[in-house]
Amino acid sequence: MPPALSGMNWIVGGAAAATLLPVLAISLGMPFWIACIVSAAAGGGLVALLSPRRLFEGLDASGAARGKIEFARDLLTDAEPLAVRLEVAVSSIGTPRVAERVRHLARISREIFAAIEDDPLRIDRVRRFLTYYLPRAADLAEAYALLEKGSTRDTARITATADLIDRLDAAFTHYAANLQDADLGNLDIELKLLKSSLDEDLGPSSRLPAPPDPGKGRA
Repeated sequence: MPPALSGMNWIVGGAAAATLLPVLAISLGMPFWIACIVSAAAGGGLVALLSPRRLFEGLDASGAARGKIEFARDLLTDAEPLAVRLEVAVSSIGTPRVAERVRHLARISREIFAAIEDDPLRIDRVRRFLTYYLPRAADLAEAYALLEKGSTRDTARITATADLIDRLDAAFTHYAANLQDADLGNLDIELKLLKSSLDEDLGPSSRLPAPPDPGKGRA
């Protein structure tokens, strides 16, 4: 998490608790001591939820792999707020089709984050996604929400922005599929190596004796 966001979880948690307390005690008529407990629990929950964590803490690597892990950590740290901006923008967009498209962008972003957290050495496959397409998507989603709420409805710009969001959705899907293809490529390699080892130890599969037929044993 960037230094600028350090301690932000305490600020958000404290603000939430301070806001919730009068609502519970005054608006809802809850006993003050109970309202204090509930507010403190809610604020503490937010503090824990938003506490910064260091990515890839359990990985032990050196040399080039270590540098790539550090690079992946930096990119994901910068990308996280962008995914949040997409998620927040969904509720501000009035057109259901566009809102659903932005929601899909946010969901794919999270899937890509999770894939890189599982294997940070694949970061090069989504570098352009994280540094270019994701920031542009967040900007466009927020711009679309503002255009919808404008005093003069600029239909041409609204349509053009929606079209670009559609194209970004295709790009996001492409990058997610690219990571999945990498997994399948690794599986193909593993299968070839396994087949080669089996052929070496047992001979080619065409020479292996057929397994016994259980039906013949009972005849």
